[in-house]
Amino acid sequence: MKRKMISLVLCAAMAMSALAGCSSGDSGSSTSSGSDTGSSKYEDFITVDVFDGQANYQGTQSGWFAQLVKEKFNMELNIIAPNVAGGGDTLFQTRSAAGDLGDLILTNADGGRLQNLVTAGLVMDMTDLLADAENVHRYDTAIESTNSLVEEDGIYAIPSEVSSNAPTEAGESLEPTFGPYVRWDAYKAIGYPEIKDLDGLLDVMKQMQEAVPTSDSGKPTYAMSFFKDWDGNMMNNAKQPTCYYGYDELGFVLAKADGSDYQDITDSDSIYMDVLEFFYKANQMGLVDPESTTQNYDTMYSKYQDGQILFSFWPWLGQAAYNTTEHKAEGKGFMLADIDNMQIFSYGCIPNGNAKNCIMIGSKAEDPQRLADFIDWLYSPEGIMASASQTGSTAGPEGLTWEMQDGQPVLTEFGQEALNGNDPTVPDEWGGGSWSDGVSQLNYTAVNKKDINPDNGFTYDYTLWDSVLSQNNSALDLDWQEHMGAQTTMEYLENNNKIIVAPGSGFAAPEEDSQITTLRGQCRTTIVDTSWQMIFASNDEEFQSLQKQMQDTLEGLDYQTVLDYDMDLAHQQNDARVAIVEQYAEESGSDATASSSSAATDSSSAASSSSAAE
Repeated sequence: MKRKMISLVLCAAMAMSALAGCSSGDSGSSTSSGSDTGSSKYEDFITVDVFDGQANYQGTQSGWFAQLVKEKFNMELNIIAPNVAGGGDTLFQTRSAAGDLGDLILTNADGGRLQNLVTAGLVMDMTDLLADAENVHRYDTAIESTNSLVEEDGIYAIPSEVSSNAPTEAGESLEPTFGPYVRWDAYKAIGYPEIKDLDGLLDVMKQMQEAVPTSDSGKPTYAMSFFKDWDGNMMNNAKQPTCYYGYDELGFVLAKADGSDYQDITDSDSIYMDVLEFFYKANQMGLVDPESTTQNYDTMYSKYQDGQILFSFWPWLGQAAYNTTEHKAEGKGFMLADIDNMQIFSYGCIPNGNAKNCIMIGSKAEDPQRLADFIDWLYSPEGIMASASQTGSTAGPEGLTWEMQDGQPVLTEFGQEALNGNDPTVPDEWGGGSWSDGVSQLNYTAVNKKDINPDNGFTYDYTLWDSVLSQNNSALDLDWQEHMGAQTTMEYLENNNKIIVAPGSGFAAPEEDSQITTLRGQCRTTIVDTSWQMIFASNDEEFQSLQKQMQDTLEGLDYQTVLDYDMDLAHQQNDARVAIVEQYAEESGSDATASSSSAATDSSSAASSSSAAE
């Protein structure tokens, strides 16, 4: 009944929007909200407090994005970032207790959080505010799905990363989220040897270290460098190679993308333990940066910039730090290496959106209608291109970084410079300052970057434009393409069955019981601390002893209770993946998607049986 009521409200809102569009006084373009969004509509300048759980910047938004927001909405964004204010939920709890989380709120809706926010009266129903919105209502199904997480009727949150693409389509563009990326020039120097498995990768990395023994500044090189900043239920770095074999984490469980396997990370035969042993062997071979236990991400990143580290867990680490225009011209940089038995985990597109990051309006907002108009703009083609340039491979504002030429989107001269590792000064008419200082600090991707911009028929992601792909012709690109027999990384992975897509379900976990939370905190400390100790063990006997010590300690902490809880959630997540594939197939009438759904259902059933047997 609730779903039907929301649908009726949304349909009515779209009808009102359509009627407004027929008015003779409407001169708005299709790239903005339904009504004029210039500052003339909003007479009073306001400062908007934005509580942003994903932001990595705190303070007032500046530069070209700030000017764009001021011109359209006569307001400025004051970003409040938990990540900068010490991390964790402390700031969220403090502001919630005070009854005012923020004017705009960007946070997760899962884990019972959205219901708690609604119950506490901290967010408002946006249904009437979005009545004339033209853009967010393109994603009504996703809005309905997210708001089904609360008992009350209405629109309290709009999810991020919504997509019109199939949930079985990889959500990434040219590069996967995870992958074994190596300094290609070092790999080339040793003759591109075949890498059969992780043990084979160790041998190759040792040869690479010997071929490139010093960094650009003369420091000793290492294959791998670790950091502790992102450790959670497990050692974050140790989780990454498991993704090369189709696994991703959910609590203390590693779940295969196709639902065919679920592993307890602390099991002696788990792939997580295999990776810890892989890291241990690497350290014994002198391949691990000895400062790994004490450095943070920023310190490690600077080593990648200096060319001191030869292996990267992710493309967006090594490539961002080292693949400058100059290095690529010299044939130097990070590129994907093939491991014979790998099948890399990929996040599928999410038709229902990502409930783990949503946007809401605070109940004490000064001008909620203006904020609703701003939200609608964020989901417009113009807003998507302008606001997701920090994280979503969108180019920025049309006219500044890109333009249409002969029916094709192309980067401007300024865009070429800004989007290729440089940081040019923005023209005064666009707000001045440096390009990077002006990039949106919201860290919010409203719509999947691979979706099609309805205004021009091309993807939002500029890296997929023909005009940009044709420029991937540096010495590094050409050598990799010739050796791998593909133009791009994703093309190689898809053509060789080296990627496995977890259907984008937008699965939202329920609120965790306080007892589970308490037990989890105790168990994760043991797991993370012991994982680090195992990697730097002095010999095999100590490695095995530490593993046994971890398992015995966890047994005394009632680890099994939390594991059972996580296992159940992992199966629920897979059920949601199967359901979204079937739903999409039904709505689109796609035979191919339907057969994919059937296969997913079969693997889900097999996995459930396997889990029961365990």
